[in-house]
Amino acid sequence: MNPSGHTVFITGGASGIGLALTEQFVKHGNKVIVAGRSESKLSEVKSRYPEVHVIRCDISQEGDMNRLVKWLSEEHPDLSVLINNAGIQHNYAFNDWRALDTEGKIKEETEINLIAPIRLIAQLLPLLSRHQEAAIVNISSGLGIAPKKSAPVYCATKAGLHIFTKALRYQLESTPVKVFEIIPPIVDTAMTSGRGRGKITAEQLAAEFWRSYRRDRLEIAIGKVKLLTWLNRFAPGIAEAILKNS
Repeated sequence: MNPSGHTVFITGGASGIGLALTEQFVKHGNKVIVAGRSESKLSEVKSRYPEVHVIRCDISQEGDMNRLVKWLSEEHPDLSVLINNAGIQHNYAFNDWRALDTEGKIKEETEINLIAPIRLIAQLLPLLSRHQEAAIVNISSGLGIAPKKSAPVYCATKAGLHIFTKALRYQLESTPVKVFEIIPPIVDTAMTSGRGRGKITAEQLAAEFWRSYRRDRLEIAIGKVKLLTWLNRFAPGIAEAILKNS
């Protein structure tokens, strides 16, 4: 990929991994558009990077999604890179059925982590396909390879996104649109506050992604996930045991 000169749209780009990716793309001379649910976080990004375009949007809501796609098509028809970064994780146990919130947490995780990225790709692919070089970047998780027991829906959505990304790459391999996947380990963000040890920073993830992105390495395992993918291939039982109670 050419590192410069693209118009890049990042969901959840105002904090965590999304913000670190925003900074990378801005630094390398790209026009960046950031979507998020928090008005205050978007304002912080705008004050720090005045050249970044921001839009408040809840991608789990169909109305917001439709308005977003319309706005991008009309205001930024030069869009050439889509980064599906927004994600959310809830922890709960299905055997505590009285505490399950199927219309709340489960629906939110599924909509944000899996359905919204697929919808965005379907609706924005006509814009991306206009360019001689374009990219889709989906951010999954090592937990989509081997799950932990405390977040079954999150793990399922990331596994679904991982497989969807592979299949989409097959469909688009003869087109100018390259399909990347970032597979992170646990990253030190607000979502993982109080969880796990040995976290990497969002900035470390973005820097490692950038090296692979420039070399067209389409499936990018970050940090400890490199070992996880190897273990899952040759000793899946060990990989599952390591992640189960993580």
